Amino acid sequence: MNQIYMKARAKVNLTLEVLDKREDNYHNLKSVFQKVSLYDEIYIYKTDSDDFELETNIGEINNEDNIIYKAYIRIKEKFNTISGVKVVLNKKIPMQAGMAGGSTDCASFILGMNKLFNLNLSKNEIIDLGKSLGADVVPCLYNKAVLAEGIGDIITKINTDFKYYILVIKPKISCNTGEMFRKLDSKKREFKRDNTDNVIKALESNDIELLSNNLYNTFESVVDAKNIKDELLDNKAIGALLTGSGSCVFGIFKDKKNVKNAYNNLKNKYETYICLSYNSSREEMV
Repeated sequence: MNQIYMKARAKVNLTLEVLDKREDNYHNLKSVFQKVSLYDEIYIYKTDSDDFELETNIGEINNEDNIIYKAYIRIKEKFNTISGVKVVLNKKIPMQAGMAGGSTDCASFILGMNKLFNLNLSKNEIIDLGKSLGADVVPCLYNKAVLAEGIGDIITKINTDFKYYILVIKPKISCNTGEMFRKLDSKKREFKRDNTDNVIKALESNDIELLSNNLYNTFESVVDAKNIKDELLDNKAIGALLTGSGSCVFGIFKDKKNVKNAYNNLKNKYETYICLSYNSSREEMV
């Protein structure tokens, strides 16, 4: 095998509680990650060189600061006999938007390299590699809803195959994750009651009302998402929330007709995406 194709799926956070700041400057969190049908496409090709090459439709990420390049360097350090690679990345997930575009690309690249070069990395080795590259990389290794705790590295799979419609809106602003955390740290916060158990119960029982009534994100205290949430609710979303540290806001819909109508009403005003929740039936990280 000389090449491999990967779908790097975006996520939304159905709950996101940012807890205490750690001595290593990361934050402990508790979050239900939900993968969705929107994805970036990643093609990895073996080359005869000893170099890394990235070709992408987004020029601003074509540099050595890219998280995929950093993952390649880490893998190369561990397996110095592997050849160079060319990565073709077709970006569809909006950037600096709270949908883990970079992290899910990195996670899929790690899994793709493991298969392409028959590295036989264990699950723990893959998790450790992901953790070393970014807090969101580990939950992005799973193509299904998971509960992420710690800095995102403690994962509990959620037993669900629930499919529901999501409309994602990307406003013109972008949100830098580090800056959003600094805003949180400078603000006195009151912790909300923990909605996690209700959201997990909703996913496991396909209860869209229970799910929509328990959405929560700490970052809404520093990112103003109210206007877009209201627009989604006015367009028959039954729940709406900021995802990640922003700037995307999503609404949950009961049926295809309502989500299509909302899309048609909002697409000329915002960058807008219709998605389905995505829960792979396969147990392994894929």
